[in-house]
Amino acid sequence: MIVIPIFLSILALVSGALTIVAKYRKLQRLEFIFKPLTLFWIILIALLAQDPISTTYQRIILLALLASLAGDMYLLLPDKFIQGLISFLIAHCFYIVAFSSEIDHYSQVWYLIPFVVYGGVILWWLWPYLGPMKFPVVFYVCIILIMASQAGNRWLQASQNTSAILALAGAYLFLASDSVLAVERFRGTWRSAPFWVLTTYFAAQWLLALSI
Repeated sequence: MIVIPIFLSILALVSGALTIVAKYRKLQRLEFIFKPLTLFWIILIALLAQDPISTTYQRIILLALLASLAGDMYLLLPDKFIQGLISFLIAHCFYIVAFSSEIDHYSQVWYLIPFVVYGGVILWWLWPYLGPMKFPVVFYVCIILIMASQAGNRWLQASQNTSAILALAGAYLFLASDSVLAVERFRGTWRSAPFWVLTTYFAAQWLLALSI
């Protein structure tokens, strides 16, 4: 029934908006409630998906969302950035496996070029500010770029079907969210940064759940 994902999407939208409000008003307790709750509704969208493209794809996406939920919980704590990074690293690995399960091979090597360039520019810009985080950040950037490029490769091979389009949009938004988050953390924040980080992140996870 289409009513269920619409209802859950509305709940995710409301709790996501409340997360952003809590973030800007520095209402930490409310942020602790509504940020995980937003992902909980998104996880339910994935779990209750009608006629998934494959049960394997659905299960792997669910694992990615659960790892992301753990990452959200860690990042709400000031001294758990590494644990959050590892959780999202695991989530991206699950997304890579999910996208790879739907394609035969990497047929478009040229498609990697813009991602390599983008990753190089981001790392060049952040490098002087990374300090002891250089290796973890480089590794994380490589993984998320592989995730985004694999989503694109799946889209190229899947005749641009709806699932592939939704996953591609979600992967690109995830890349955008993590890019803004990295700049905010290592180069300094600005007023609209939390808004862009959270809106692109929630939209990314929502689209990836709908791609099932």
